[in-house]
Amino acid sequence: MRWHRLQILVDMVTEMQDEYGYFLVDVDGNVLVQQEGMFRSNCMDCLDRTNVIQSLLARRSLQSQLERLGVLHMGQRIEDQSDFEKIYKNAWADNANACAKQYAGTGALKTDFTRTGKRTQWGLVMDGWNSMIRYYKNNFSDGFRQDSIDLFLGNYSIDEADMTTPLHETKDWKFLTLPIIMVVAFSMCIICLLMAGDTWTETLAYVLFWGTASFVTAGVILFNGREFVDAPKLVQKEKMD
Repeated sequence: MRWHRLQILVDMVTEMQDEYGYFLVDVDGNVLVQQEGMFRSNCMDCLDRTNVIQSLLARRSLQSQLERLGVLHMGQRIEDQSDFEKIYKNAWADNANACAKQYAGTGALKTDFTRTGKRTQWGLVMDGWNSMIRYYKNNFSDGFRQDSIDLFLGNYSIDEADMTTPLHETKDWKFLTLPIIMVVAFSMCIICLLMAGDTWTETLAYVLFWGTASFVTAGVILFNGREFVDAPKLVQKEKMD
């Protein structure tokens, strides 16, 4: 992402943000300023980059409010108040993490930029780690989370006359056996490569055998992929019915 272009985006909506204004009341409850609009921002994954741009828009609005209240004088900027700036950035990064954990199961990506104003090597590493965790959870452990949300929101109606539950689903032998076979076969293939036999033909035979076992098992798992994915059960059951 071209982070330096974020300011270009903020500059493009500056006039619109000034027109929208903000809501302000005095100590007596009299409305001094009405807010006339709001920004809805989202990116292709509607989560991490959204928090970055929202924090920039919020900072600009807060700058205007603090100037109106006399906390900041004309010419002073929030960015120059180091203690407050640190609190502000961490608050937005913590907000991103809280939303992301509910939505994706991990902390937010790009929080290094939100906290420090620049991308870091450690931030890139953590983004990669969180992306892998999200991929795993999305495929193998998010079904129950989605079922909980559907039940809470009323998307699934419980039939009191039906005592069975769609949440209890028995896994057949493929669910445990095939992954174990694939891991063992792949491990043996690596071991055969590292610990060569007496002849190269013997080593090649072992590698081909265990390599073939790994690929065949992986192919069977991919072919039966739906049985390994932790898909939501409640709403899907209603759709099938």
